[in-house]
Amino acid sequence: MSVTPAKPVLVSGNDRIARPSREQALEAVRTLIAWAGDDPARAGLIDTPKRVVDAYSEWFDGYDADAAKELSRTFEDVQGYDDMVILRDIEVESHCEHHMAPFLGKAYVAYLPGAKVVGISKLARVVEIFARRLQNQETLTNDIVDAIQQHLEPLGVAVMIDAEHQCMTTRGVHHRHVSTITTRFTGAFKTDQALADRFLKLAKA
Repeated sequence: MSVTPAKPVLVSGNDRIARPSREQALEAVRTLIAWAGDDPARAGLIDTPKRVVDAYSEWFDGYDADAAKELSRTFEDVQGYDDMVILRDIEVESHCEHHMAPFLGKAYVAYLPGAKVVGISKLARVVEIFARRLQNQETLTNDIVDAIQQHLEPLGVAVMIDAEHQCMTTRGVHHRHVSTITTRFTGAFKTDQALADRFLKLAKA
């Protein structure tokens, strides 16, 4: 049986690891099934490794996407618009790096345009790219803010994420309906409390 050569993948900073082949990933799932106490060869589980690996390809495709590319096509003609642009209720589907359990919720993203604006769908796509990686919610919040600040050079950025973590609801303390809220502000949103308050009010209106 031929094995697809491993390819490098950026994991953090400049550190690279070799990405395992698909067959290695399939075997890893079989091992976990057996470790859980079941038979990976039984009828109901025989195709589970394939389904799990395919799901991982979708859940974590943010590693192969580039937020900078999404934010590279900007527009300069805003006809004098000088107030915030805000997107509400962007779906967040991510996985925590501690237990690889999902955390699900909403993101609220705003920026105060400088010389450049970007299509609103691109902001939602940036959230999706960073969400489809392993991280904690604080890192996700920071990554979204930093990408927008770096590539659009706005007068300020505001991001709030409100999410429920299944590592808390389905294991450990088993507390359901508890959400975690993270926020970060830069520029005018950080120095102008009234602007920050208006963002928070509009986000949860």
